Formats: sequence, C-alpha cells, structure tokens
Amino acid sequence: MNKARIDFSAPLVSTDWLNAHLDADNVRIIDGTYFLPNIRRNAAIEYESEHIPGACFFDIDDIKDPQNTLPHMIPPAEIFSSRVRKMGISDSDYIVVYDRLGVFSSPRIWWTFQLFSHEKIAILDGGLPKWLKEKLPVTDQKYSPKDGHFTAHLNTKFLRTFDQIKANLDTNEELIIDGRPDGRFSGEVKEPRPGLACGHIPGSVNLMPTLFMNSETGALLSKSELRNVFVKAGIDPEGPMAMTCGSGVAAATLSFVRFLVTGKIAPVYDGSWTEWGSTEGAPVATGQS
Repeated sequence: MNKARIDFSAPLVSTDWLNAHLDADNVRIIDGTYFLPNIRRNAAIEYESEHIPGACFFDIDDIKDPQNTLPHMIPPAEIFSSRVRKMGISDSDYIVVYDRLGVFSSPRIWWTFQLFSHEKIAILDGGLPKWLKEKLPVTDQKYSPKDGHFTAHLNTKFLRTFDQIKANLDTNEELIIDGRPDGRFSGEVKEPRPGLACGHIPGSVNLMPTLFMNSETGALLSKSELRNVFVKAGIDPEGPMAMTCGSGVAAATLSFVRFLVTGKIAPVYDGSWTEWGSTEGAPVATGQS
C-alpha cells in the first residue's frame, strides 16, 4: 500500500486509483450517501453494514444549519469545522467522497467543502456501485479516527440565496439551471415534499444530472461529452449560471460537471425549490424550458 504523502488535486478519481491509495497518509474517504425522502432507505444503516475501508459517514441531514427548517441547509462555519474534525479530516488532507447511487449526493459534499474553502476533494467516479461491481474491498468495521485539524472559511461566491435568485429575475445576470426531473420542472408532476407549488423559477432551464452519466456504468461521461450535453441544451457552459433543484443536491451535481468542463464552480441555490415553492409571493412558471 502507498504510505507516501500525496499532494493531489484532481476533482474526479477512478476506483483503481482509490483502491491503490486506501492507506495513503493524507487521503480521507467519505461516504456521502443521501436518499430522497420518498425513498425508504437509511443511508447511515447501510453505511454501517458496508462501506469502503477507512470511510467515515457524512450525513447532510445532520451536518446542517440547526436554526433553519429547510432540509440540509449549509451550517455555520464553526459547526462544519467541528464535525469535520471529528471525522479525522485536516486541512492538508485530500478527500475522496462517494455515494451508494453512483454520482448522486457525493457532489453535494464536494460543493460543501469547496464552499468552506477546502479545494483538495474529489469524487469517486461511479461511486460505490462501480466499486462493488469490480469486487473491490468493503467492510463493516467502525471507523474511529483521531480528531483532525480543520478550519472552515465560508466562500459565499459559490452560494445563492432566495433574495439573490429573486433579484436575478430582473437582471438576468445568471442563467438558472434546474436539475429536477422534467415533470416536476414543468409542473405536471407533484413535488415529493408536501405543500410546495408545482413548476419552476421563471426563466430557468431544465437539465437533469443523469444526462451527464453513462447509463451502463454509472460513471461520468468524458469532458468533451459533458460539454456537449450543455451545448445540446442550448447552454454555454462558460457563461454565468447558478444551479437549483429540489433541495440543493442535484444542483451540486450540475455545479460539479460544469467544473469538470470549465474549471469554474457554479453557485448553488441552497434553499432550491423547497424554499422557492413554499414562499408566498415567489413567482412560479410552468411548462417546459
């Protein structure tokens, strides 16, 4: 196993690479699995029964702003720092995050660390499904690390609020890209969370994260293919944009693939449709992009 110190900054790593660096001194692994509220699965329990060796569990419904009733809103920097230290993660570490659905919620963890100014983080391409398919090692052994030395610094340029998105309706400075399924975007399908309006933010366009993935392997498409997905949708990937979805998870995937194409992190509307669709007076549009 590789015990050398690693200074590595790739945003996407392969299963082969991670398997070869499981014991590297400054590589830390996170299971960032999250299931939508309409899916009857428990990510924490599944982590306990099976995870990549050395992985800790990052629960986005637990590491959040305790004062905000919206789901998994970004926590204050001091809370994030404290919880990350307990995972044994330090400022110098290179983090690899995966999830049990392939590439679904892991980009939310990637974006969160970027938001708090930790750039040394990558996503495992294909996630745990690809890892298991290749019969790579898993364990049910509890991970109990020593506290790390981590300090979070919030970078608000990667974050959008309700007021900023509402102001953008007049300025049109950023293209708003919505990662929800097209039926929910158009308003033809009800939201999984009760009490929300049906439709989308006026002027936004619909682009689902699954378009950026290989349907057979679950891995992301090549860089040129990722770019073509944006282009075919009539979107300039280099242009100013902000990402939204149901609760800020799929939006982070859109931000991640845009980063792979351009090297630019698109800001995420953290409250997303859960906030917009429940706010009185927030304008709503229906129909396709």
